[in-house]
Amino acid sequence: MEAAVNGFEFFKQLQTEDGHWAGEYGGPMFLIPGMVLAMHITNLPIPEAWSIELTRYIVNHAHPDDGGWGLHIEGISSVFGTALNYTALRLLGMDAEDPVAVRARATLHKLGGAIGVPSWGKFWLAALNVYEWDGMNPIVPELWLLPYWLPMHPGRFWVHCRVVYLPMSYIYAKRLSAPETALTRSLRRELFVESYDTIDWYQARNNIASTDLYCPHTKLLDYLNVVLGWYEQYPLGWLREKALEEVLHQIKMEDENTSYLDIAPVSMVLNMLVVYYSEGPTSKAFREHANGLTDFLWQSDEGMMMCGTNGSQLWDTGLAVHAIIDSGLSQDENNHQVMLNALKFLDVCQITKPLEHTTECYRHTNKGAWPFSTRAQSYTVSDCTAVGLKAVLELQHIKDMPQLVSDERLFWAVEVMLSLQNDDGGFASYERTRGPKLLELINPSEAFGNIMIEYSYPECTSSVLIGLCCFQRHFPSHRAQEIERAKKRALEYLWTAQRDDGSWYGSWAICFTYATFLVLDALSHLGLHYDNSAQVKRACHFLISKQQSDGGWGETPKSCESGEYCQHKTSQVVHTSWALLGLLAARFPQKDPLQRAVNLIVNRQQPNGEWLQEGIEGVFNKSCMISYPNYKFIFTIWALGRYAKYFNNA
Repeated sequence: MEAAVNGFEFFKQLQTEDGHWAGEYGGPMFLIPGMVLAMHITNLPIPEAWSIELTRYIVNHAHPDDGGWGLHIEGISSVFGTALNYTALRLLGMDAEDPVAVRARATLHKLGGAIGVPSWGKFWLAALNVYEWDGMNPIVPELWLLPYWLPMHPGRFWVHCRVVYLPMSYIYAKRLSAPETALTRSLRRELFVESYDTIDWYQARNNIASTDLYCPHTKLLDYLNVVLGWYEQYPLGWLREKALEEVLHQIKMEDENTSYLDIAPVSMVLNMLVVYYSEGPTSKAFREHANGLTDFLWQSDEGMMMCGTNGSQLWDTGLAVHAIIDSGLSQDENNHQVMLNALKFLDVCQITKPLEHTTECYRHTNKGAWPFSTRAQSYTVSDCTAVGLKAVLELQHIKDMPQLVSDERLFWAVEVMLSLQNDDGGFASYERTRGPKLLELINPSEAFGNIMIEYSYPECTSSVLIGLCCFQRHFPSHRAQEIERAKKRALEYLWTAQRDDGSWYGSWAICFTYATFLVLDALSHLGLHYDNSAQVKRACHFLISKQQSDGGWGETPKSCESGEYCQHKTSQVVHTSWALLGLLAARFPQKDPLQRAVNLIVNRQQPNGEWLQEGIEGVFNKSCMISYPNYKFIFTIWALGRYAKYFNNA
């Protein structure tokens, strides 16, 4: 328990004045280039300090072996990562003959040059005018005019998918590119192996480098691209204009719903580009986007990065509260103010007003939800709502803690969670599944998997189950039958999702260790443990089978990509904490494996109470990793505290 106390003494110093725990949310290496290219195209000045720090971050994350960049900070060099980051460095002022640029360019050429960049890269380079629009497969805005009952209506796509291709379709349909300059002419020479003027752009449409091709085109997608290519030669003028009007209307509603932050930085800078062209650089919409860029930036010792959203404030804070309370540290009077500050943040973070635009822009209801980051961003997230709800319930149960969140608001949260359950009993992320899985046959990204529709996830389902169980302990009669029915269906989904080896695949962190821990935690709230559930026993045996010789656990990003467990060459404190938490929740009967895990976590702790950063923790869409640096504090403290309580502080 002493190690948990020391860990929290360090971690609580990181709490911000408003009560949340801040942290970087970086990792993907295509975020900074999107912002830099958008700022360059729109003539938005890049402050000198930004240029210095963005350059330093990109340079610090060049691959040590070849100087290129991957899809994310731990990925191998790819055309997507290298072409875009090279271009960003040049726009930020790096000379083409700088040793960093020379080395990166050599790697890019070795990979075949920018001609093999995936579609998102092709789009950005075309927007900059260093790639031709003829080399892009069509992104037609007319899809937004289809009847909603058709399965391919964009409103049925996963929200991140639809809000990225929404502004892309506007830029593509109008073939909008930056003016040609000496720099763009030079980039045309630098990015490609062949002479720019000799490139067959139609052939380039489907030219994707093998290093980048995670999700190959299906024959159906290739056929549709051919048909849409024919249409693009002679688009119906009146239909195109009507479609573009609808696209602009959808962008306007998305901007207003999210205080111009949008769901994530990819769509945010794309929307900024659209309003620059459609409304002008002096428009309110453009100014709001420009001012909002700082919300996505994080300064670290490696330079300045762009985060995957405007932060992970709610998520990290809610989990931290769970860890502190479960470990018993909240009972220490010296920690009361920390807990009060966290409650104040959770209070102001809950979304208490409905969206201005909901049905018309295909958004799920959000009144009562907790978001991933901040209330201004406005998006409902199932597991974040569950984590926020549980944190508030537990905080307001602490002695002398004010009741800042009313019962009515807690009821709103439950209503939102219940509304998110899918037909299969599981819970997705932002909204219920709306489209058929067959839509994945037309996934055009090439670099990402499972982007087309929402899915039920074991992690989201487990978090909601835990949240509902916690709510029932405080309000046993509120919507009791509906909650019991939802729990039963969620349990059936989890049994179905369990793999033959006893594990669950994780889609939001790496990977089987994470999901299996969360499911075991949820099952424990239903009274299912090692001694009374065959499924729990199988899951425990799975975890035990992956324990490394030093007592820890470690999984690589390859698990997410391949769908098979891949051992890390070294154990990870975060993964070890997940496994330990899951086994403790399941009441695994053998103490020795648990003690060995505790020893590893304690031995990795630094004299000041912290744990050092190890491997990257999170993932999305199977192929792209993302950082959750607070996990090395939250889950270690949680695991050590739970172990101490379970064994009576032994």
